Amino acid sequence: MKNIVEQLRKERGLNQEEFAKLLCVSRQTISSIETGKYNPSLELAFAISDFFGMRIEEIFIYEGGTENEKK
Repeated sequence: MKNIVEQLRKERGLNQEEFAKLLCVSRQTISSIETGKYNPSLELAFAISDFFGMRIEEIFIYEGGTENEKK
């Protein structure tokens, strides 16, 4: 799943550590979300969308299907 968390965070002038503290998660969690290595829980996805005043679907882009279906 792709996302625009890094772009939105940078537009707000926040580094990963500051953003993580605001969301009560680790900096590593933010880094992993931004690089697509970790999909946030639904609760965290809502917290991120609330923070930016956007819908989850605007921030997290689901590309559908499994890797096997894309081959």
